[in-house]
Amino acid sequence: MTSDSTPERDIRVLVVEDDPVAADAHVLYVGRVPGFVAVGKAHTGAEARRALERTPVDLLLLDLHLPDVHGLHLARSLRAAGHHADVIAVTSARDLAVVREGVSLGVVQYVLKPFTFATLRDRLVRYAEFHAAVGEASGQDEVDRALAALRAPGPAALPKGLSAPTLERVTVALRDSAEGLTAAGVAETVGISRITARRYLEHLVDAGRAARRPQYGTVGRPELQYRWVTGH
Repeated sequence: MTSDSTPERDIRVLVVEDDPVAADAHVLYVGRVPGFVAVGKAHTGAEARRALERTPVDLLLLDLHLPDVHGLHLARSLRAAGHHADVIAVTSARDLAVVREGVSLGVVQYVLKPFTFATLRDRLVRYAEFHAAVGEASGQDEVDRALAALRAPGPAALPKGLSAPTLERVTVALRDSAEGLTAAGVAETVGISRITARRYLEHLVDAGRAARRPQYGTVGRPELQYRWVTGH
């Protein structure tokens, strides 16, 4: 099982994500990884089916929680209809039963929300290595190496000074606030400094998981308010 020496075309990716802000971010992320091209985006399962009928696709970047169908149900129906694109599932769910079910439906990777560009890039690069393996394996070791390409050694590193437990607490605080929170509000809720809260919030914005907007009605300069991106 070897990599073909001839030039490979870009891996064609369809982004399936119900939230427009997140979908746009994911399209940009895919476009920043050499060897990949986003050929379209869909916000529902029905849109994804229509896109696949008119555009060849190698890989779905698939949100599991769509407004009209669960992502795994969509993957199952696409397999039954003869579509054989692989799937990288994007989800906030941690249910391992869902992970096991996805394996039989062509899900080759899971990316847990919220994630950064670095996390997705790592998964795409590993998928590209797996995708490039062609021909006949010389033995068990080569088969194992091909499959190992899909297994990440560990979570992608956060920016210096940020920690996963605090990021999770900031994420929960923001997601639980229907109206959004300022950095000061997050700082009070989580028990961190305002400056630290802003660093985590800006990280979530960069990852496409949060959006910022000016909060007017206060004396002096308006303060930025952050809200969780719907559906995440």
